[in-house]
Amino acid sequence: MANPDLESDPFGERQRLLVRKPVALLGARVRFESNDRRLLELADEAFAGLPPQRLRTARDLRIVLQLTAGGSGRRRSEPPPTAMLSGAGLLAGAPATSSFVALSPASGSALVVVPESMLRFPYHTRYELIEFAVYTLAARTQGLAALHAACVGKGGRGALLMGASGAGKSTVALHWLLRGLDFLSEDAVFVQPSTMLAMGAPNFLHVRSDSLAGLGRARAATSIRRSPVIRRRSGVRKFEVDLRRDGFRLARAPLKLRAIVFLSARGAGKGPLLRPLERTDLLARLELAQAYAAGQPEWPAFRRGAAALAAFELRRGGDPNDSVDALEQLLSAGAPPR
Repeated sequence: MANPDLESDPFGERQRLLVRKPVALLGARVRFESNDRRLLELADEAFAGLPPQRLRTARDLRIVLQLTAGGSGRRRSEPPPTAMLSGAGLLAGAPATSSFVALSPASGSALVVVPESMLRFPYHTRYELIEFAVYTLAARTQGLAALHAACVGKGGRGALLMGASGAGKSTVALHWLLRGLDFLSEDAVFVQPSTMLAMGAPNFLHVRSDSLAGLGRARAATSIRRSPVIRRRSGVRKFEVDLRRDGFRLARAPLKLRAIVFLSARGAGKGPLLRPLERTDLLARLELAQAYAAGQPEWPAFRRGAAALAAFELRRGGDPNDSVDALEQLLSAGAPPR
């Protein structure tokens, strides 16, 4: 069984599947597909050899049987029974102990199933189930490019901030907020390709304790240290700062993108912090940084719009405020298109 690449194909939509020839079943033409031969054999065991029950208006149905890598440990008892579930116009069956999200972009619906035991993990329930469902459905039903990036703004103009873990996106975002400038999103940005308007949910900022080093005992640092601490799946612990408190300036409307900025962990030295990128370099970096978005239908249109924006690499200065100064100047100038 092949595991999907969690960066470029988290849903496993592009993995190769084994396909059975369609069978006439219950008035429909049913095609079974699976990532594992044993599941197809179970389908054969259930339906192979049955007399065909055909209708003139036969529907073509696609049944995908997905085997995941989890749950390989030995059980001492039989598995839990399947519970019947419904909501948002969807019907589902799953063990009562399971949590999952079912989306129907065609109908604009989602079903989020949360077992009671998950309530002991409110962060994971919210982030991995509820927020995931909202973001995915919003992107799929409205043709938005879903990006893993931060977005800051000024005067209605926005800059996408991208970079590998440790490049300093959260630190720059924190100091941007403390400067009293517009903030759109920490790590999930949704762009309408036809207008290059960026949208996001500026609800939380997650910062490590070392990001507070330059704040000393300032009021903001004290407030952040009182925030709840969440633990990422990677094991990293961060303060979860609710941006709807403490008077932070949150973007109240979509931001018109003017620039794409890739944060680098390299120091600027005696050179400028912002270094222009050529179009070919920009597009190559985008493909690398947005592996998931690059596989979606909206990508070609977004790519064309991105190619017309100003693009830079932002290297580190002696203080995070140096980066904020550079970005603010960039947006104040309007970052003219190429």
